[in-house]
Amino acid sequence: MNSVETKTYSVHFNDTAYKALNTYVDAHHFSKIFILVDTNTHEHCLAKFMSHLETTIAIEVIEMEAGESHKTIDTCVGIWNALSELGADRKSLMLNLGGGVVTDLGGFVACTFKRGIKYINIPTSLLAMVDASVGGKTGVDLGALKNQVGVISSGDMVIIDTSYLDTLAQNQLKSGLAEMLKHGLIRDRVYFDKLTDLSKLTLNDLDVLIHESVVIKKDTVIKDPFEQNERKHLNFGHTLGHAIESYYLSHPDKDDLLHGEAIAIGMILECYLSTELLGFPKEDLEHITNAFKSIYEHVSIDPSDYDAIIELLKYDKKNEHGNINFVLLEAIGQPKIDCHVANALIINSFEYYSNH
Repeated sequence: MNSVETKTYSVHFNDTAYKALNTYVDAHHFSKIFILVDTNTHEHCLAKFMSHLETTIAIEVIEMEAGESHKTIDTCVGIWNALSELGADRKSLMLNLGGGVVTDLGGFVACTFKRGIKYINIPTSLLAMVDASVGGKTGVDLGALKNQVGVISSGDMVIIDTSYLDTLAQNQLKSGLAEMLKHGLIRDRVYFDKLTDLSKLTLNDLDVLIHESVVIKKDTVIKDPFEQNERKHLNFGHTLGHAIESYYLSHPDKDDLLHGEAIAIGMILECYLSTELLGFPKEDLEHITNAFKSIYEHVSIDPSDYDAIIELLKYDKKNEHGNINFVLLEAIGQPKIDCHVANALIINSFEYYSNH
């Protein structure tokens, strides 16, 4: 597959990716290379990655705990200290080998260590391949609140090797698929319909669809790198989805939801809101709801949870001047930003989800 080029970095795929990486490393004469992994990618991905890395530069591996609950400033402090103790300097390179937690947090660590060292993302989950590793958003959570601290600063390269997907559980693949489905809803009905007919997809089809998702995200980010306007489209489903994800992460009696599982619910809710406020076609709402329900297990959201989830909306990053700003759809492929929604209508959207 052809590489995807942006103004400041390239996304390389499969066979050509490691050639590009080795050429880059050879040309830059780094003092040391640091590979950030989590406990999962250390076990399942590191040896494979190392077999492709051709260099005589000293390499150090830094491991963090796996999971969203470790995407914190405390983890960053541990990695900053490890970098210092292992002799990292401003000519060091950081390679982030993992899912969205590793690429988000690793990018933030690199951007802030000694005011910035170069880094490259090597996403190993579908979610990170199509979303987290592309676009330059780095950062960490603040307690259960998603991505409250971070910077927008792209690494020098993204390496996408889809063979890492062989290491993923089915629920992790579905989590990444949610972001791809979002790309279809905000950009292209044909792309959305391809993704919902999973029974006909081959592994080669998935490679092509991943490439298409990266292109959709890249095109959006290039037009609006600092999320002042069009880049907000990528937050469709995330206003309520992030609030649901945060609520389930912080509630002692709830099972954690994967990012994509929460965003899938958020997209159903926000499609309902789109129908009520923007005339989004009801037949498309039903089609989307049925498609998501065929892929993702129904999550029971008790009415007693509604107010607490709505309260978390005030922390959404799109908010301005005290207003909660939603991205809704006028039609598939036609998102509208900065929509305001009454709480009563949000509660109706939860009831719609619960009754379907």
